[in-house]
Amino acid sequence: QAQLVESGGGLVQPGGSLRLSCAASGFALRNYHLSWYRQAPGKERELVAYIRATGGFTTYTEHVKGRFTISRDDPKNTVYLQMNSLKPEDTAVYYCFAEFIQYYWGQGTQVTVSS
Repeated sequence: QAQLVESGGGLVQPGGSLRLSCAASGFALRNYHLSWYRQAPGKERELVAYIRATGGFTTYTEHVKGRFTISRDDPKNTVYLQMNSLKPEDTAVYYCFAEFIQYYWGQGTQVTVSS
């Protein structure tokens, strides 16, 4: 069964770092455009970062530019989100998303930034 599974979330102090991972099973990520979204309580889900299937093009929401980095390791069938200089407003459930001919969502991983 095709699925995405996120990991790496948790509780971190402001200014700290986390690396989220999203591993695919049942299909190969190499043809898929990959994204990370997040949803904070009471807010709509928003796009955080995007990486194209080929060429390495990436884009980020203004709120995370310079602090977050999306990357992919196609042989490992995994996409990552490195998050540095975390702020309380980064607190949310983070989801990975893969799209090509079909699309898949992960189940989400909680990130809490608090002292």
